[in-house]
Amino acid sequence: MIKLRGMTWSHPRGYDPMLACSKIWQDKTGVAITWEKRSLQDFETFPVEELAAAYDLIVIDHPHVGQIMRENCLLPLDDAAYTDEIAAIAAGTVGRSYPSYNWQGRQWAFPIDAATQVQAYRPDRLSAPVADLAEFVTLAAKGKAILPMRPPHSLMTFITLAAHLGTPCSIEGPDFIGKAAGEAVLDWMARIVAAMDVRCYEMDPIAVLDLMSQPDSPYDVSPFVYGYVNYSFAGFRPARIAFADMPVIDSRMPNGSALGGTGIAVSARTQAPEEAKAFARWIAGGPVQAGIYAASNGQPGHSDAWVSDAVNGAALDFYRNTRATLEGAYVRPRHDGYMAFQSEASEMISDGLRTGERHTVLVEKLNRRFARSFEG
Repeated sequence: MIKLRGMTWSHPRGYDPMLACSKIWQDKTGVAITWEKRSLQDFETFPVEELAAAYDLIVIDHPHVGQIMRENCLLPLDDAAYTDEIAAIAAGTVGRSYPSYNWQGRQWAFPIDAATQVQAYRPDRLSAPVADLAEFVTLAAKGKAILPMRPPHSLMTFITLAAHLGTPCSIEGPDFIGKAAGEAVLDWMARIVAAMDVRCYEMDPIAVLDLMSQPDSPYDVSPFVYGYVNYSFAGFRPARIAFADMPVIDSRMPNGSALGGTGIAVSARTQAPEEAKAFARWIAGGPVQAGIYAASNGQPGHSDAWVSDAVNGAALDFYRNTRATLEGAYVRPRHDGYMAFQSEASEMISDGLRTGERHTVLVEKLNRRFARSFEG
């Protein structure tokens, strides 16, 4: 029997569907896959090269692809022998999830999970999502809104607001963002967090959603938080959370949200490359994504699931109510050197807002660090 090892991330959304799908795959093919998991923080920062040395299959985030290509640690998945199967995966992508894993003409992962920063709210307290971002400033001042600011999520909100305001952050440099545009983004962020509980700087999306879903939670809404469909399921947490398109500024479309989600990749050091790639193609396909993957706490990346009445019905219409935001999402820089910038820039933004650093100084620091990220 062929045995493969996989690494994913430690949340039911990241782990449970991999176990369920792998059991069916073993029954179908005889190939066994065991899965291990790492924290969300590790998922966002841990070097893929080290994981590729120990695992056959790896769940990754798209901003790693430039570094991955330089390290030569993953196998490209766009095999000519499977053109039709791969084309079907690409055609079923939600937003830019599929092309986000394409770098310099090769496909380094298939999307299995689609996400972006959207709005989360308590439907038992609010009759509808909040439409305008200015309303969140008022809600935050009343202690009713919370925003995850633990790195890298402070930077994700910066990126979201920059693109939404029509001044997207650069993917090529040398500056990350123009001076006036960067200051406008920081002005909005400062307004949102000015009266917010300082614990927000230690919270990632999971922490925010876990807190919001408690019966006695003080928080009714979060304006920018990566969607987690699990919190919409009955019984997952004490209170259900609904998700909706991101709030907008001055009646704009819900565009610019920083794309997230995950893809499945194959290690260049696997001893069973064809078997590993076959599983990657299968789990990323529409039937699996809309079937066992979605039914096992997963958040699919394929549109077959996003349009399914059954999949939406179990999740307070999570997919229909956030799709416009995902379709208009912004793909972060992916060059070799970006991941280190992401880590440091997130700390700069969180620290700068917490200490009241002048916005013009903070923008200059971000631009200097971004320019260095291209130096190799």
